Amino acid sequence: MSNEENENEQEIASPQPADDSVSLQDSLESETNSKEIEDNNNPPQSVSDLGMILDIPVTLSLELGSTEINIGELMHLNKGSIVELEKEASEPLEVKVNGTLVAYAEVVVINDKYGIRLLDVISESERLKNLA
Repeated sequence: MSNEENENEQEIASPQPADDSVSLQDSLESETNSKEIEDNNNPPQSVSDLGMILDIPVTLSLELGSTEINIGELMHLNKGSIVELEKEASEPLEVKVNGTLVAYAEVVVINDKYGIRLLDVISESERLKNLA
């Protein structure tokens, strides 16, 4: 994967603050001040606990493959050049969210646009292992 592709894959769109974000923040601060927090390290127990983060945008990307070339080979690339990738054509493609592998998929066409069909989703425990 080229550095440009890697940088694009890691770009995260900045969410725009909602008009009522100040009042929501004030509300949350007063709730926090009025209650004792038992354990900040407990993960959310349900999707409703995640309500505050569900609208945060993430970058979903599909990795077709990669290869390493030297600078001399890079300098000779031009229109029509063919670069062989390391991934076999029959292998499923990696689906990544902000650069982290989350699933494997195959390419489909939907109304003249590319799409993906998920073949396997990485378990939550496996994703957490990959982050460490």
